[in-house]
Amino acid sequence: MPLALSSTAVCAQQAAVPTADMGRIEVTSGRDNDTQQRRESTASKIVIGREEIERQGDSNLGEILKRMPGITLSGAPGRGSGIRMRGMSQGYTQILLDGERVPPGFSVESLTPEMIERVEIYRAPTAETGAQAIAGTINIITREGRRGMPTELKVGSSFQGGYASPTASLVKYHDAQRWSANYTLSVNRYAVPDHSDNDLTRTDVTGNTVRNRVSDSHYAREGVNATSRLQFKGDPGETFTLMPFVALSHGTTPGMMQTDQTSPIPANTGATSATTANENNFGIARLNGQWRRKLSTDSNMEWKFNVGGWNSHSEYQQVSGNTNLLPSLTESSHTQDRSANVSGKYTHVMGGGHQWVSGSEVESVRRTQLVTGSYQNANAGDLHASSMRYAVYSQDEWQFTPKWATHLGARYEALTTEGNLSTGDVTNRNSVFTPLLHAMWRPDPDSRDQVRMSLTRSFKTPTMPTLLARRTYTRDENSATNPDVAGNPNLKPEIATGIDVAVERYLPQGGVLSASVFHRRVQNLIRNVTSFDNSTQRWLSSPQNISEAITQGIELEAKFRMDQWIADAPHVDLRSNVSFYRSRVLSIDGPNNRLDQQPDMTANLGADYRLSAVPLTIGGNVNYNPGYTTRSSDVQWLTVSQKRVMDVYGLWRVDSTTAWRLTLSNLDPHNYNTGSVYSSASVVENSNTQNRTWTNVQIVLEKKL
Repeated sequence: MPLALSSTAVCAQQAAVPTADMGRIEVTSGRDNDTQQRRESTASKIVIGREEIERQGDSNLGEILKRMPGITLSGAPGRGSGIRMRGMSQGYTQILLDGERVPPGFSVESLTPEMIERVEIYRAPTAETGAQAIAGTINIITREGRRGMPTELKVGSSFQGGYASPTASLVKYHDAQRWSANYTLSVNRYAVPDHSDNDLTRTDVTGNTVRNRVSDSHYAREGVNATSRLQFKGDPGETFTLMPFVALSHGTTPGMMQTDQTSPIPANTGATSATTANENNFGIARLNGQWRRKLSTDSNMEWKFNVGGWNSHSEYQQVSGNTNLLPSLTESSHTQDRSANVSGKYTHVMGGGHQWVSGSEVESVRRTQLVTGSYQNANAGDLHASSMRYAVYSQDEWQFTPKWATHLGARYEALTTEGNLSTGDVTNRNSVFTPLLHAMWRPDPDSRDQVRMSLTRSFKTPTMPTLLARRTYTRDENSATNPDVAGNPNLKPEIATGIDVAVERYLPQGGVLSASVFHRRVQNLIRNVTSFDNSTQRWLSSPQNISEAITQGIELEAKFRMDQWIADAPHVDLRSNVSFYRSRVLSIDGPNNRLDQQPDMTANLGADYRLSAVPLTIGGNVNYNPGYTTRSSDVQWLTVSQKRVMDVYGLWRVDSTTAWRLTLSNLDPHNYNTGSVYSSASVVENSNTQNRTWTNVQIVLEKKL
């Protein structure tokens, strides 16, 4: 019969057992994990996790990305769009959603920060992610759930220029034995006044024309966005994931234009005004799917599919008091886009840090656009087009010594685009082979220092509208700085050869010091060229392969906690980066013969501090892009004013489940100005647009249920 032990005997037995030394235990934050992913990747990349996404309470993805090294947004502060890397225009940056290329026409502004788990920024292309990335690649991963994750509710509103923009979002997670699901629902209303002044001066052989136009409008948009991730677990090593995404929006832009003009033609002199109204409805629905299956202990197969489409319907009306100065017109546009993508990837792990990956992709896109209206050739904007893209790739990742790792790959991609123009059916076929090599060297395998090197070939294919858009007539007076627009079905893809080198040092608490340089030589550069069309006696802008271009730059980044450098300093997290760029188009004389919309530099400085006495975290960021001039041809120059945006925030944690957030964006707002100058032997024309900006005040209640 067993004997019961007294509590004293039990304690004596426990005291006799030797205590094992478990070593040092470190608790890491999500920021540390994001930095570790960046450090371990052979190809250069930056990882933005939930901690960084949530930090300043941004209302859209662009505001988050603009603080990253080398990323800029086009347009006025607070209303910018078009995410760009290394100062290059929008089409040079590849955008992925859950590892799949977003379809043509997809806008990342339809994704709210609550829908995003993390963002991966690749500075150089890889065979797997795709080589349509001359500037780089941004991979957006939608929200992932985890066991025990609480329901998150956010309700708030922002105020800008006298208008309120309320928002609300809900994130919820469910799990069972064989499946898990999470979904994010967001509803929002965005409103902002839009005030711009346009001044136009033209001199020609018949005399002088002076034209001044002022426009005022108010933009309002209501929308609902939803995304979800449903994951089913089968046999060991087998998962099936569905990721649906839906977004609906309705926008209105009522406004007024006033014009004063003096001209040698009496019918075109005087002053008049016009009322304008624009209404747009947009809807998108997509379904991403992923099936992973383990084939053996060393290999697995992954299949992905992406199917869906979007519809856009806009109605524009302009009623003028004097049609000789401003035309009266109506326009209705219906665009429908449908696409499907299927890909397969085979991965084989050969041991010793050696992995081989191969795959293929097929994508089909069909788009129709029907335009009706009272302006010239009302159906000129019609578009009926389709494209078929397929790609095959293979890459070898090998950590062949503790100090050296390589990533060698190659990709072949072909694209066929077909459409109907006024001149008949046209077909554009292009294919590109892109070898890619990345290497990483660590002087000491146990150190936090490493050097990255990349030698790559990448490309940019012309978009459907660039190839096939029929002639669209300008709504206002046709001129050298306000021309008609048409596509060019004979365009070739731009091909770039690139070199990247980066030196990195990783610090504790997710800190990093990095210096990287890059060089790209671009062949078959595409640029819109404006010329006078003698057949129609109107100015026309169309894309053309004009020349080669060279772009290069250096990007510096520093993230650390102040007490890592200064003893007894407060625990302030500091973030800073500065990038410098130079480029030139070889067929255009300088100065300022740079690539389109590339500033000389971009810089960010930010800090965050959590007070110890009260549950308050404060922080902010300053973003700066200088003004610049671009000589786009021998007779045309474009100017853009500087952007200096200061954002601050405060987060008050009431308790473990409740917090209030106040964000002030674009403190000390400045006007954002753009201009165009066309100067030839017969015509000199200046066009300047001034856009007013406002401070955006946002207050949000964050609740975990």
